[in-house]
Amino acid sequence: MSVKRVLISLGHPAHYQLFKNVIKNLNESKIETLIVIRKKDILENLLADSGLFFYNIFPDERKIGIIRMIWSLLVRDFRLYRFCLKSKPDLMIGSTVEITHVGKLLNIPAISVGEDDYDVVPLIAKMAAPFSNCIVAPEVCQLGKWERKAIKYKGYQELAYLHPNHFKPDISVAKKYFDVGKPYFILRFAKLTAHHDKGIKGINSRIAHNIISLLEPYGNIYITSERELEPQLEKYRLNINPLDIHHVMAFAQMYIGDSQTMAAEAGVLGVPFVRFNDFVGRISYLKELEEHYLLGYGIKPDNETGLYEAIDKILKIKYRKSIYESRRLKMLEDKIDLAQFYTWFIKEFPESKEIMKENSDFQKKFNLKNESFNRRNIKL
Repeated sequence: MSVKRVLISLGHPAHYQLFKNVIKNLNESKIETLIVIRKKDILENLLADSGLFFYNIFPDERKIGIIRMIWSLLVRDFRLYRFCLKSKPDLMIGSTVEITHVGKLLNIPAISVGEDDYDVVPLIAKMAAPFSNCIVAPEVCQLGKWERKAIKYKGYQELAYLHPNHFKPDISVAKKYFDVGKPYFILRFAKLTAHHDKGIKGINSRIAHNIISLLEPYGNIYITSERELEPQLEKYRLNINPLDIHHVMAFAQMYIGDSQTMAAEAGVLGVPFVRFNDFVGRISYLKELEEHYLLGYGIKPDNETGLYEAIDKILKIKYRKSIYESRRLKMLEDKIDLAQFYTWFIKEFPESKEIMKENSDFQKKFNLKNESFNRRNIKL
């Protein structure tokens, strides 16, 4: 099979980050990429700002209840089916369920990607895994009975765009928003409204005020939030171009929030993080960042005292920046440049799938150790 046209399905702003460098690499290799999206938060704005051409073929619906969810999925299945009949992709990849259904119907290989353990996202597991050609995920990710379809890599999705191959923090970007001469902290409050977030608790306004009181003697506080803030917290809100957030994050003293992705982003940038929600202990890749690489803490909502203790512990670490940088470097040496891996995996599919099944050590060619980097170039 010779892959000449790839359909990449994006259902969330994080998926744009995951695939943006892969798309660039594929286009440079003369492989056509068809980007299809569902309108979600700032996803359209990110793509428009990047200059990438995309097709918005999915309805913008707020799925309330199982009936609406099923109907929305059927509509997405039909629209993607119709799109694929015209565009005839050789391969489809993404984290959306519909590519697996349409791939099965049209005999187009569909690669599911993700980093959450399947018991955390049971609906996606039930609706997508049976129809996927293969499931590409971090090696620590637990896929249950679908492990037989797994292609495991040594890394995290965040390393597709925050690996030093692709991202160099720029302090001048942060200077556009505030005075960087004073230490600062980033707080993030997620909506927690996805289907797998049901019953999940995070940081409420009272806890947010307590965190701010703890941090203010040490620097400025900036909040990015998906949800509305009460007036007393609104003054801390950071209105920022989403394309700049990682530059701002990279020079922060600490990240605290109830968002999973931003906690992982902080970790791979060497910024100490504290995440506070009910997912703690249930997501393997974050647990690895916390417990193996010691890049952050996960605290459950029933341990509010533990949240403040974790923040205080990080604040009191002497030479904190250099300690966390050395931990980050250890992590980078163990992991791969995911954008390079995905580019190779797509270009060489299905041979790449067989190579990984037979010899997962093949992925070492995408490891930092085998790249011509000077370690001084990856320090923040």
